[in-house]
Amino acid sequence: MSEKRINIAIVGLGFGAEFIPIYQKHPNANMYAICQRNEEKLAEIGDAFGIEKRYTSYEELLKDPNVDAVHINTPIQSHAEQSIAALRAGKHVACTVPMATTVEECRQIVEAVKETGLTYMMMETVIYSREFLFVKELYEKGELGKIQFLRASHQQEMAGWPGYWEGLPPMHYATHCVGPVLALPKAQAAYVSCFGSGRIDEDLIPKYGSPFAIETCHIKYKDSDLSAEVTRSLFNTARQYRESFDVYGSKKSFEWTLVEHEDSVIHTGESPEKVKIPDYAHLLPKEIQHFTTAGVYDGEENQHLSFIQGSGHGGSHPHLVNEFLNALVDNRAPYPDAKESANITCVGILAHESAMKGGEIMPLPDFTFK
Repeated sequence: MSEKRINIAIVGLGFGAEFIPIYQKHPNANMYAICQRNEEKLAEIGDAFGIEKRYTSYEELLKDPNVDAVHINTPIQSHAEQSIAALRAGKHVACTVPMATTVEECRQIVEAVKETGLTYMMMETVIYSREFLFVKELYEKGELGKIQFLRASHQQEMAGWPGYWEGLPPMHYATHCVGPVLALPKAQAAYVSCFGSGRIDEDLIPKYGSPFAIETCHIKYKDSDLSAEVTRSLFNTARQYRESFDVYGSKKSFEWTLVEHEDSVIHTGESPEKVKIPDYAHLLPKEIQHFTTAGVYDGEENQHLSFIQGSGHGGSHPHLVNEFLNALVDNRAPYPDAKESANITCVGILAHESAMKGGEIMPLPDFTFK
């Protein structure tokens, strides 16, 4: 492994604090700086993890010549502006999902990457979860045979979340279900058609003008005989939280469990068998392997902090960090890079637009294609 170390700055310390100890222990990272507008929280996190370089101003952070890369974990409406600003300031970017909230913002990020030659990666958790890595291994070994169809869903209840979530169109936050169906075959979406169904509470509708309780989108793949279906709900729909994907192959198929913590199912021909999903920590540097199954806080003294969330997102967090850092060290594109991230994100944006137009086919823009 290369001994090169990348100076990382984490922006946003709610969910973002989850990643601090992973970067601190990764052999190719120097957890250099943190950024948070709230000075009290900035001090709490900085003191807990021993990080001396602290910023309340994102603009000031970007002026720091020692910052090599930023990992953005701010509210979704800030992602595009902050990603573009970082790229223009000469920083590599890792950004939590979604990439942006409009097709035009996605285009601007792709253009900024092209013009600067810097690296952008959308940190989509599902495509680095142990479940996805398990199915990916089956596929690459040929055990699934030819992929025939993919399906994914992301259902949750967002009542009580911060105000900007209220009434959000379901497909505007669809990367957790779009990501896996595109990532497994390493494909891009060519066009989408989506239908809305049901109706959310009337007081939730005006903010975004979106009435639908559920949106269901069909995706046609570019240069492929494959298509996929993804389902998303955010309000007024009874369902245990679920991020899932199913893959149907000519030899074997994988279906996600219907109930959390129960076993998923592998179908071989017409014979079903429950399967225990293994962990994939062995793919990581030994220093961060334990973060796939243990809490990501750094020692007993930090367990009072608000960001204790267990292993989180199928053990994906250390895999995401490792992919981003390896891409920088090896001078290669990460997965997903800017164009792939734009394709995944624009599926959701255009799917909602399709739903509002009664299922009209919406083509993905050319800038999202590899």
